[in-house]
Amino acid sequence: MAREYPIERYRNIGIIAHIDAGKTTVTERILFYAGISHKIGETHSGESIMDWMEQEKERGITITSAATTCFWTPLGMEKKKENEYRINIIDTPGHIDFTAEVQRSMRVLDAAIVVFDGVAGVEPQSETVWRQADKYNVSRICFINKMDRPGASFSDSLDSIKEKLTPDVVPVQIPYGEEDNFKGVIDLIKRKYLTFSGDYGEIIEEKDVPEEMKEEVERWRSEMLEKVVTEDEELFDRYMNQEEIEEEEIKRVLRKAVLEYRVVPLFCGTALKNQGVQPLLDAVCHYFPAPTDLPPVEGVEVKSEKEIKRQASDEEPFAALAFKLTSDPYVGSLTFMRVYSGKLEGGSYVLNASNGKKERISRILRMHADQREEVKEVYAGDIIAAVGLRETSTGHTLCDENAPIILEEISFPEPVVSIRVEPKTKADQEKMGIALRRLSEEDPTFRVHGDLETGETIIAGMGELHLDIIVDRMKREFKIDAQVGQPQVAYKETIKKEAKAEGKYIKQSGGRGQYGHVHLQIEPFKEGDKRLEFVDAIKGGAIPQEFIGAVEKGIEEVMDEGVLAGYPVVNVKATLYDGSYHDVDSSKMAFKLAGAIGFKEACRNADAVILEPFMRVEVIVPPEFLGDVMGDLSSRRGEVESTEETKGKRAQKVIRAKVPLAEMFGYVTTLRSLTKGRGNYTMEFDSYKDVPYNVLQEITGNKE
Repeated sequence: MAREYPIERYRNIGIIAHIDAGKTTVTERILFYAGISHKIGETHSGESIMDWMEQEKERGITITSAATTCFWTPLGMEKKKENEYRINIIDTPGHIDFTAEVQRSMRVLDAAIVVFDGVAGVEPQSETVWRQADKYNVSRICFINKMDRPGASFSDSLDSIKEKLTPDVVPVQIPYGEEDNFKGVIDLIKRKYLTFSGDYGEIIEEKDVPEEMKEEVERWRSEMLEKVVTEDEELFDRYMNQEEIEEEEIKRVLRKAVLEYRVVPLFCGTALKNQGVQPLLDAVCHYFPAPTDLPPVEGVEVKSEKEIKRQASDEEPFAALAFKLTSDPYVGSLTFMRVYSGKLEGGSYVLNASNGKKERISRILRMHADQREEVKEVYAGDIIAAVGLRETSTGHTLCDENAPIILEEISFPEPVVSIRVEPKTKADQEKMGIALRRLSEEDPTFRVHGDLETGETIIAGMGELHLDIIVDRMKREFKIDAQVGQPQVAYKETIKKEAKAEGKYIKQSGGRGQYGHVHLQIEPFKEGDKRLEFVDAIKGGAIPQEFIGAVEKGIEEVMDEGVLAGYPVVNVKATLYDGSYHDVDSSKMAFKLAGAIGFKEACRNADAVILEPFMRVEVIVPPEFLGDVMGDLSSRRGEVESTEETKGKRAQKVIRAKVPLAEMFGYVTTLRSLTKGRGNYTMEFDSYKDVPYNVLQEITGNKE
């Protein structure tokens, strides 16, 4: 089977934004204009293609990133296959509880459309997704949506992007009118006014710029050209000599600057009213990178651990990254992967380089949200789903077994909220275990563990909404009724200073005894975030090599159980520097217990403390409620960092604070009553900090 589209015409893109900026609506329009759907599905009526889960339809939000493929011929080009571009799209969630979905999508995308609400401009989650895009060097285009809404302002939104995200944003379109007067968009490169008519905005007309807009258009165009020509010496000289710059030359230089993350073009429109989406699709084709425009993907050779690179080419050995697992009611487990190099046929075997297991790809599917199309072969640049993988998890590398490579894994934040779940009937007990295991395989930020003392099951995630959706999915997809406890904070324990201790486990009970004896030194781990750094500093064979691993295992078990109040211990460097053994009585078990005893003792001498998660909270309220809301945040042990006023006709106050997560449960109800339903807030994890003494007493008291 030959490649259907040349790799130069592939575009792997994501659509990212703050919750409610209109991401899914933009995606629905893209699919409609690209001919994938023949009816526009609306988020608010629960009919959008990309929000296919029941919970997404009911809540009107995106929970899981959905992948789809569409094809687009840029406007003005003849509609034939050789002019078409293949666009693989991932529509990501905007809610902070599902940040892992954005993170894993970013890892495998080459570019992203960032959608902003024309009234609100840059919102807190816009900043989070922007930082994630920075982390993975993803090229971007901005789209200011909802230009027809009361309070919409193009210049205010542009200012907020420049101020909070990047000074390199360059408008290549401006709106003609705003709010109720929004009539269309003006293309600054072509100097043309675009109107969108017909039932679905499918008829696009290019008109001359209206007389009253000519001066303003020239001013905006000059600003755009000044930014673009600085990217090309020859163009800059011609511009300085006041020569006319051709449309194709502007596009060429703009593309180069977008690929190098030096310029972010800005577009505008209103997706809900079907205006401005087709030029956005053109921009994806003109300015975004093909897989071949990007540097080769880097990885590590399995045996030698040398760094190696793979070009985006079908001729290279096969290498792909699994970025998402999901359960499909028809075909079972699906593994989404991005193919970086080589090609893959259905029915072939691949190596999972991350765990050394061999996997058979029974079928390959191209996904259209929850619809699927089977394909025989895939190539470099493709984003597809594979059926039949049993040993593969998120972040694993799949590759040709004759050319093993491990690509960079995806890192995920730790869960901060946990709840206890209990099946209502005995029959549900086993089913719940299977369901939770399957859900945790799909979602790397969802964890499950048992409480050894009570025998209860505890599930942990990124927030109340995240866990609410998990419990809801258990009920709907796995038909399990569960009783759910109150949300709990995921506290951690750590130490503040260096300490030494001895651990001895000696047992004589007639016959062979048990003997393990260690000397440990522990200290806080200074650089970055690490759970445990174990150092073997034994000299002269004081403890035989075969027992050293057992000591580390004993320490790890205590770290899981906690030393103060049963929470996991983090950021500790433990050095085993001395000890003794008995020729007959020593065993791995004895040294494991000696390590555990020594570590507990050392922690008692090292000022062990409890850490609690602090959240970055941003509250937006009408000015008259500012005092009440700030007072309430302070009463929750919050540290207010700044307040500012939004621009525009309906100015709001924005409060930025850091607040302990423990104080934020149920905050939405309090905020509604304080602001008569007019305030809203977002929060995301910031960092772990020591809990104050009075809270420490409360936590340890509750645990006793």
